[in-house]
Amino acid sequence: MEGSATVRTVEIEDGVGLEDYGGQAHLVPVVRALEAGAAAAAPLLRGRRVWMLNSTAKGGGVAEMLPKLVRLLRDLGIPTEWLVLETRRPEFFELTKRIHNLIHGVGDPRFGPAARDLYEAVSREAAAALAARVAPGDVLIVHDPQPLGAGAILRREVPVIGVWRCHIGLDERPPAVLAAWEFLQPYATAYDHTVFTASEYIPDYLAGRASIICPGIDPASHKNRDLPVNKLFGILCNSGLAPEAQPVLTPPWERPALRLRPDGSFVPAGQDEIGLGYRPVVLQVSRWDRLKGWGPLLEAFARLKLRHAAGPATEDPRHRRRLELVRLVLAGPDPDSIQDDPEARDVLSGMAARYQALPPALQRDVALLTLPMASPKENALMVNVLQRCAVVVVQNSLREGFGLTVTEAMWKRVAVLGSRACGIRLQIRDGLEGRLTPDAEDPDGLADRLDAVLADARSRELWRVRAQRRVYDEFLVFTQVRRWIELMAALVERRAGPGAGSSRPSADIPRRSP
Repeated sequence: MEGSATVRTVEIEDGVGLEDYGGQAHLVPVVRALEAGAAAAAPLLRGRRVWMLNSTAKGGGVAEMLPKLVRLLRDLGIPTEWLVLETRRPEFFELTKRIHNLIHGVGDPRFGPAARDLYEAVSREAAAALAARVAPGDVLIVHDPQPLGAGAILRREVPVIGVWRCHIGLDERPPAVLAAWEFLQPYATAYDHTVFTASEYIPDYLAGRASIICPGIDPASHKNRDLPVNKLFGILCNSGLAPEAQPVLTPPWERPALRLRPDGSFVPAGQDEIGLGYRPVVLQVSRWDRLKGWGPLLEAFARLKLRHAAGPATEDPRHRRRLELVRLVLAGPDPDSIQDDPEARDVLSGMAARYQALPPALQRDVALLTLPMASPKENALMVNVLQRCAVVVVQNSLREGFGLTVTEAMWKRVAVLGSRACGIRLQIRDGLEGRLTPDAEDPDGLADRLDAVLADARSRELWRVRAQRRVYDEFLVFTQVRRWIELMAALVERRAGPGAGSSRPSADIPRRSP
């Protein structure tokens, strides 16, 4: 399909800027460190524009991080633009979703010539659209496998500084992973440098050409900012997550959160009281992705409740009451709103079937929610209130490149129970900032660990405090931006020095990990 791929500029709203953060006492040290790093790099980056390229403007951690990353770079005097790759060929995103799964070790590792032809064709069209915008000497930062080929083709044809930022990975090398990296090798090696979240993710052919930069969250974003109690309950009512028992200041939102009913229909969530703000809630909020471990988590919760109904093993009356009241909330974005994730609808349908197979009493204690994406602000506020209403946030991912939902809960001082996926282990040290499950695919073991976390209120309080401090030290957006500026400055300096024609960066490129 000729002319099916292009790139589109994403406009960034003004929002909260660097000056606003600098006025918050608890953020002053990290803001000053960022400003000092930018001042040192400014002469090297002067006269260059930075371009961020990914495959979607909404849905997923990358799309959430980029607006603030772009805004802060601009505030620091570095002209930066955000571009999104778009194509009218849905089979391209089916292919890149397959590559995504293979990098996580799942799927058929065999690629035929048609796959290469498809990836190359869309990438070449997108590269031509990029060439009309990106000037020689600019910095192009490409995020994840979808636009990797487009950036690589441009990098070969235009003397830009090209960086590929891969947000996903696996700390193992089964045949599926090796096949994915072999498919991507001709494109990944075309860049000046690459960036990963963990050293375990770097393929052998990029050894010595990669840095480690962990993602970071924005503490002032709609998803992470503090919410007064009246605002929290107002959002619950406006979004349809709770019935309006008392008058609230603002009107209902046009598109509410929807809850699955036993008959298979989705209705506004507030029609059936979930108990947010009152009952103990176990929450997982993620994309509808098979690798998020939705099924085992639902089965684990069902087994925990059935054990309790059969006769609680605990003699603690408070914990018995907690197990009686606890509910599981599984929430994800409306799958029809995310272009680059064609599997989401199938995953949600599978979870709906699992839910409908539960006994009626268990169905009442499980809320499966879809969150609308038409308004990014409203979607972010829904996630914020869900996380703040949770007693435990679970991230039961079978594979996880990093897991910003973990970071978000840690920042909000909510106890987290995570899997042992590499990205989650980067954040949570078991028993210090939260707990890790022995096996994300073992419902019995997960039920045991969930029971223990719910029962241990004293430890949950310790984990909450330590978790927020760990995010402050390592995983806020200011640290992420500072490390990007340091990396870009080093690449520009190297390009200007002896041997500038080589595409292989020198060993003094910053490599950082928590």
